[in-house]
Amino acid sequence: MARQSVAEQYVDLLARAGVRRMYGVVGDSLNPVVDAVRRHDRLEWIQVRHEEVAAFAAGAEAQLTGRLAACAGSCGPGNLHLINGLFDAHRSMAPVLALAAQIPSGQIGTGYFQETHPDRLFQECSHYSELVSSPRQMPRVVQTAIQHAVGRRGVSVVSMPGDVAGEHAPAGGAELHLPLDRPTVRPADGELARLTELVDAAEKVMVFCGRGVEGAHAEVMAFAGKVKSPVGHALRGKEHIQYDNPYDVGMSGLLGYGAAHEVMHECDLLLLLGTDFPYTEFLPRHVRTVQVDIQPERLGRRTQLDFAVWGDVRETLRCLTPAVREKPSRRFLDRMLRHHVRELEGAVGAYTHDVDGHTPIHPEYVASVLDEEAAADAVFTVDTGMCCVWAARYLTPNGRRRVLGSFVHGSMANALPQAIGAQFLDRSRQVVSLSGDGGFSMLMGDFLTLVQYGLPVKVVVFNNSSLGMVDLEMMVDGLPPHGTGYPHTDFAAIATAAGARGIRVEKPARVREALREAFAHDGPALVDVVTDPNALALPPRITTEQVTGFALSAGRTVLTGGVGRMIDLARANLRNVPRP
Repeated sequence: MARQSVAEQYVDLLARAGVRRMYGVVGDSLNPVVDAVRRHDRLEWIQVRHEEVAAFAAGAEAQLTGRLAACAGSCGPGNLHLINGLFDAHRSMAPVLALAAQIPSGQIGTGYFQETHPDRLFQECSHYSELVSSPRQMPRVVQTAIQHAVGRRGVSVVSMPGDVAGEHAPAGGAELHLPLDRPTVRPADGELARLTELVDAAEKVMVFCGRGVEGAHAEVMAFAGKVKSPVGHALRGKEHIQYDNPYDVGMSGLLGYGAAHEVMHECDLLLLLGTDFPYTEFLPRHVRTVQVDIQPERLGRRTQLDFAVWGDVRETLRCLTPAVREKPSRRFLDRMLRHHVRELEGAVGAYTHDVDGHTPIHPEYVASVLDEEAAADAVFTVDTGMCCVWAARYLTPNGRRRVLGSFVHGSMANALPQAIGAQFLDRSRQVVSLSGDGGFSMLMGDFLTLVQYGLPVKVVVFNNSSLGMVDLEMMVDGLPPHGTGYPHTDFAAIATAAGARGIRVEKPARVREALREAFAHDGPALVDVVTDPNALALPPRITTEQVTGFALSAGRTVLTGGVGRMIDLARANLRNVPRP
């Protein structure tokens, strides 16, 4: 029996850890590994046009499944291109193993052609980054890297010279002990007792949820029902908690809406559940605050806490809810639900209704129609910027839909690459990329990857010929927008030339028909919607200085933001509120 090469052993370890695809761009130092993938019966090499796309795609796959995903780049510039997507994956807690191929081992440290030191460069965006310098070392390094990525939820990087990858692997030594299920973390009895005391002593409790409430929807609803608590959320918590939620008061933060901000500041106990909400200016300073998180390093790093609880949200609430006393009054909850409806009704709604004659097209209208036409289990990937605003306000969660974006790292151009990773997981599931024209054009080359593999991703380009969010940022600072405009581009024509279905939409009456046409197409499709560059959105609360700065810039229409079908949900929740 022929001996395995180091590359073959590496690939076999990944397959045994559950990896099914490796995204990347081939190159000389990576050739032994790519050839090993080619010959492996359980692993597929996915050829992309840019390594940044490889890392974003792997990160999306890992976020959707919770399993390890993989990407790779050749030496020097090749693996350097991975770094932005790896930062996003790491900050999104996506278990990704990246292979950074290295120059020949005998040349390291000599200033050789394309020499970098990836084992150092990737330290900030990984839990583990190490150089493999000998065949005997590789299995233990890879095992350690996999365990870091899966166990700590984030990125690991293995740097390996091409010549080492081509050597014979020593017999044995390729063990892999990988726990398949993450343990639950239950707070200590003393912590639960103290938390129970705080909840029982409070008259007005608010629950504010982040991504850490994933899988804990029923537990949050049971707790909120018992203590009569309004439930708000951060952007990353929206898909996990807003649906089937009779206590919903909206979202706080830069993209916020509804009553969440007011509830936070009027309650006398704020429970931060599974959220690393970064915008400290939106958090109250004089409200008793408790944070529950499975990541202990996050406790108290955003705001001063009265109590910190180390535990996962679901297990903590399972223990807490039976212990607390039921609140006798719904007065605070009902008042905030009414306030939430008033806030939503006061938002600008004219931009999603009766707009058949308005051109350029209002982007809110496009997002609203997209929400209605997309599948009930669709995966949406969302570019950073104004697309993120429209997604936050118009995409309706239902417990089956997923929404991915660069919500922590805040990178441009994430939506198309993440859609690639999401679609490879399941070709039968609808995947929709909400792309800005700036983000799409930045990594537009990988639209060809959709065509090459026949991936039926539907790309909706909000084409306003500008960097809309940057326009807003400059105006809030009192600066005239500069360097934010793009020449008008027909992205539908580009898509058609690439071999995909391209649809150009310039009239609002055509939006619904175009989306239906794209969704019905058996293959990749791009809907290029010419939208109004004057449609911007402000957060629910801004400072006097920001308003003054914004007033210095003229000629733009500023929207407080529509809310789509969320108004219907909020009104439905009022049915449970007794009439005064």
